[in-house]
Amino acid sequence: MKATIYHNPRCSESRETLALLEAAGADVSVVEYLKTPPSRAELARLYAKAGMTPREGLRKAEAGAKALKDASDDAILDAMAADPILIERPLVETGKGVRLGRPPEAVKEIL
Repeated sequence: MKATIYHNPRCSESRETLALLEAAGADVSVVEYLKTPPSRAELARLYAKAGMTPREGLRKAEAGAKALKDASDDAILDAMAADPILIERPLVETGKGVRLGRPPEAVKEIL
């Protein structure tokens, strides 16, 4: 099974999710999203496939997220595309769907 993880190696949840994918025998493509950010369109596609809103994918602990408190989904996607630190991680995509790996075990639903 193929899997893509939008990963931040400095994040313990992201590292745990990657380890879970590897232990499951997945052929994992790792995208360090801070170095190679997904486009606005790609983010919209991922969230739609996950059944999530962009607000649910927003990393609320980041300073830039506070300014998006009352923002529309479109404005949130624009902000994430401009500043990928605002993207909650890790996002994982397989042929069975997309899940946010918080907690890491959530990705088991799409393995």
